[in-house]
Amino acid sequence: MDGDHVMAALGLDLHQNGLLAKQTLVGTVMSNFGLELSMAKAGIKLVRTPVGDRYLLERMLAEGYNFGGEQSGHFIFLDHNTTGDGLISALQILSLIKRTNKPLSELAKTMSAVPQVLLNVKVKQKPVLETIPEIERAIRESERRLNCSGRVVVRYSGTEPLLRIMVEGEKDTVINEVAEDLARVVRAHIG
Repeated sequence: MDGDHVMAALGLDLHQNGLLAKQTLVGTVMSNFGLELSMAKAGIKLVRTPVGDRYLLERMLAEGYNFGGEQSGHFIFLDHNTTGDGLISALQILSLIKRTNKPLSELAKTMSAVPQVLLNVKVKQKPVLETIPEIERAIRESERRLNCSGRVVVRYSGTEPLLRIMVEGEKDTVINEVAEDLARVVRAHIG
């Protein structure tokens, strides 16, 4: 269970109680596709931002949303605060557990995660990826191999000399191969 599972349970609860602004949850590009699928089934839209609470907050303020978060479990409840606040998050989760009389493990079943792999590749520099044709080609080939049943997200870490490669799809073996092949190309050109 990760932050996406908890966010799904909290988002669904807010929605069912008429408290989720615009029936929309704000996640990031790294939010699991399973979150999007489970929210859609409940009539909730998931919008994505770049990684970081700054981007979540910007989108929430600009478009009038009131709840969002990251896979890490960092949540923003805009009705209570303009930043992630662990105490508010804990109180919201505990309130949900008490009101439903269900353990968090059961509430987390609101969402079924799609298999996901995340590789961190050390890089010597951080050039714009679109300027490296071999990496661009490898990303397109990775997406093609997933045959429209997955996602590939490639982005630099904002704090470390890393390129993060996230691949989601139906089969673990396929997503692991796709991620490793893409990482090999990245290492050859900027690692």
